[in-house]
Amino acid sequence: MRVQNSTALLQRIFGLLLVSVLAGVASVAGWARLSHAQGAGLDSGLELVDPKVLRVCADPNNLPFSNDKGEGFENKFVELLAQKLNRTLAYAWYPQATGFVRNTLGAHRCDVIPGFPQGDELVQSTNPYYRTAYALVVRPGDGLDDVNSLADPRLKTKRIGIVAGTPPATYLAVNGLMDKAKPYPLVVDTRVESSAVSMIGDLASREIDVAIMWGPIAGYYARLADPRMRVALLTKDSGGPQLAYRIAMGVRATDQNWKRLLNRLIAENRAEIEQLLTGFGVPLLDEKDQPITGATTK
Repeated sequence: MRVQNSTALLQRIFGLLLVSVLAGVASVAGWARLSHAQGAGLDSGLELVDPKVLRVCADPNNLPFSNDKGEGFENKFVELLAQKLNRTLAYAWYPQATGFVRNTLGAHRCDVIPGFPQGDELVQSTNPYYRTAYALVVRPGDGLDDVNSLADPRLKTKRIGIVAGTPPATYLAVNGLMDKAKPYPLVVDTRVESSAVSMIGDLASREIDVAIMWGPIAGYYARLADPRMRVALLTKDSGGPQLAYRIAMGVRATDQNWKRLLNRLIAENRAEIEQLLTGFGVPLLDEKDQPITGATTK
């Protein structure tokens, strides 16, 4: 009898403890839901380490995109965002190579990566703030000024610079242009090396006849050359990998309110953003592959 009574007593005590624990959990969950709802109206502060600072993940030596002197167009872009948000700006610097996302955004050292291709699975993408494509760069007066496709037969005898492993390399192979191509490495330590600088230097010195580069890089370095080089976005080649991409910002998958805030900033400041980009020579495309006013392509 005493055993039965003891068992009943223990069951009752356990039941009361369980009710107490569940009530505590419910209270915490309710507080979390309330706090999250309040945070949504406070500029996503609960999602960020410091809601008063725009913390940006960036490469310290990767022009035209960014450097630690603030000279790249992504530097200027995030300065614009910081101004609109009324926040101070801080950077987490890391070479944009293997491990970049893991050691910056993934490690919570920063809260946004500018210049990320929309749809990349490593991050959650915002809405795009520009669209561009790979480009063909030639010296003026070489008889190639009107070339705008890798299928152009005039390229058959030309030495072409190409970053290995990029989508345009497939079109070089399809059009029988690989035999005379000069490859440049895709992944480099940007602190000591730049495939873009090497390629544009080889084009200027006539080591190569044509350079195939990512549009923003092509536009930036072509306008610095003397004489200025010609840039043509590769929008006419088809049948292989896509050559035009929408460029967005990358945030963590959990940062939904932060993403919505950035999307709103993009929509409200699109004209100013486009003006900033074209000022750096970034060739811009609309959704019909037509150049946006001010782009450096024909």
